[in-house]
Formats: sequence, C-alpha cells, structure tokens
Amino acid sequence: MPIVNRISEFQPEITAWRRELHAHPELMYEVHRTAEFVAAKLREFGCDDVATGIGRTGVVGRIKGRKPAQGDGIKVVALRADMDALPIEEETGAPYRSTVPGRMHACGHDGHTAMLLGAARYLTETRNFAGEAVVVFQPAEEGGAGAAAMLDDGLVEKYGIDEIYGMHNSPGMAVGTFALRAGPAMASTDHVDIEIEGAGGHAAAPHKAIDPVLAGSQLIVALQSIVSRAADPLEAAVISICQFKAGDARNVIPQTATLIGTVRTLTPQMRDMVEKRVREIAAGIATQSGAKIAVDYRRGYPVLANHAGQTDIAAQVAGEVAGQGRVSLGIPPLMAAEDFAYMLQARPGAFIFLGNGDSAGWHHPAFDFNDDAIVFGTSYWVRLVETRLPA
Repeated sequence: MPIVNRISEFQPEITAWRRELHAHPELMYEVHRTAEFVAAKLREFGCDDVATGIGRTGVVGRIKGRKPAQGDGIKVVALRADMDALPIEEETGAPYRSTVPGRMHACGHDGHTAMLLGAARYLTETRNFAGEAVVVFQPAEEGGAGAAAMLDDGLVEKYGIDEIYGMHNSPGMAVGTFALRAGPAMASTDHVDIEIEGAGGHAAAPHKAIDPVLAGSQLIVALQSIVSRAADPLEAAVISICQFKAGDARNVIPQTATLIGTVRTLTPQMRDMVEKRVREIAAGIATQSGAKIAVDYRRGYPVLANHAGQTDIAAQVAGEVAGQGRVSLGIPPLMAAEDFAYMLQARPGAFIFLGNGDSAGWHHPAFDFNDDAIVFGTSYWVRLVETRLPA
C-alpha cells in the first residue's frame, strides 16, 4: 500500500500547521504555545482523551479503535514526536521563518509534530484498528531529557502502552525513503567538565608557576589515547573536548583552566571504560604537572537501541508506504544522541529515519524540514497503527 490518499488530500493543512509551528519556535520545556496548539488540534479532531502537562509541558492524546483489542496481544501502540526548537538564529529566508530572534526549528521537530498531528486526524476519522493509539508530543528533546520527564510522570503506566515508536527526519536521504537498524542505533551522550587549578605567574618565569594551560593541553592529547589505544577498534567511541578556557593576557600564566567536552559510546561496557579512563588520565596528568584537576563526568542520554521484532515491523510498514526498495535496514549507527532512548528502555519499539532530501544538516541555521516528506511520514504512522492493531 503506497502513501494514504486521504493524507495526500489534507497535506496542505499539515504543511500549514508545520509552518505555523516553524514561525513560532520554543525551547526545551517552555513550549507552551506549541503545546496549546497541539492540544487544541487533538480536541478538534475528536481524540477520546487529551492530557496536558505530562513531563511538564508534554501533550498526550488517546484514540480508541472501532473495537477493543482481543486476546493477549498488543493493545496499545504509542507514537512519539518532539516539539522543541534550538537557540539558533535562522538563515533560511523562508516566508514562514522564525519570528523569534535567536530561535529556530533547526532539527525538524516542527515537521515531526505536524506529521503526528496529521496521523491523529486520520486515526480519529477512520478508527480502522482494534485497541488504542496514543500520540505523544514531547518537550525538551534537545538536551532536556523530556522523554524521561514524561516517563517519570507515568506515561507508560497511565496509558497502558505496549509498544512505542519514534521517527526523525534525515538530511541527505531522498524524500520518500526510510532507514533504520536493530540494536544500538544512536549513541549515549555524556558530559565532561574538567577544572584545572595551577599556580599563576609571569610568562617569563614559567618555572615559578604551575601552568594549567600546559596541563590542559597534555590532557586533551592524552584523552584521545582512550579511543586509539584503550577502546576495541571494532567498537565506536568519541571523545571531543570542544571548549578550552584559560587566561586573559598574553604574558600571564593563568591560575586556572577549564575543559568542556562530550563523550559518545554505543555500549554500556564502552561507556563505563571511557569514564574510568578519563578519570585515571586526569589523575595522572595532575600528578605529572602538579596541578589540581577535578573531573565532573555526568551521564546524559543512554544508547538508543531498537528492538529487533519491532524494527522488522517498522521496516515492513515503511516498505508498504514507500516501496520495499526504498527502505534501508541495517544502516550504521549514528554517534548523535536522542532521548527517545529512554522510551525504548521502558517499552519495546523502534526509531526510524525519514528522508528530508538535499537539505542543510541538523542544527544548521539554514536547515528546514522538507514538506514533501509529510505524506510519507504521516502515512507510515497510520499504517503502523493499523498493522499492529488490526481491526
């Protein structure tokens, strides 16, 4: 079955919703206008229940099929979209560009939200399934762990969710194509802040000082040995120190320096090893240099791991929508992170990528969601529900 004809009919409306959301981006948990827009649409469509304030500003709609699910099989399937934007100044020049200085939908969450609204509209019209579909609109994917907040508020238990699915646009993939993989698909992300305290002094007398810049430089280089020498070369790990702050003058050895970076891994074992080695190497550089080095290592999003059975189902449904030759199954993992990982820890499911065409990349000021992808993503959502909950 190709894209759903009824969805093609109201694609212009979904596009209009997407552009309305694009023009009014909101950050993290402060997605109040967006959440109100979503909740109003769900009520207008006729959802059986619409709840707000889940995970602070999340919105959830419940849609009952034409009959209850029978037997001991899957009874409730959840679909999730993220709503938040990014603190980036937009450079698309689009007529619907951001009206809020310094904020834009640079990752396509406006498109994700609009597509799931389109699916909710179709599912409430047809109800051609047995059981319940739950549409989940999540805040704070961009660093705020909104998925975890919604789970902490009882999302899974309250709605009796059996399976949950997510979707994200993918720049560089052709419109009308899908891609996914079973197992680890996106990396965990950890945060590393390192404070180095030396002994400041005159640049002309370095022997009378303890140079935190030198200690920081040695530390940055030494940390790369974790990936090149401590990690199995067949497993992935990334250590990137992206900020180095020290000093204010060209002839003064500063008292302190700060390193800030990120760590990405794909397995719990690699994650544990990297953290252990970061701490050990920092302690070694401290002993060598005489500086005091404090490591603040904070774990962020876990590895996003797709469940095998649900991945196969998602690929099958995507193939029905786009054509079997237009679904890539077994793509390499991405070292980017995604907090849908928390939801996949709570319930079986799968996260799929939807082609966004030849667009700028995620988090780029010229990025824009491709409206031509709407019919494919929305059709995938509705066919997934109808497949998992056959009437």
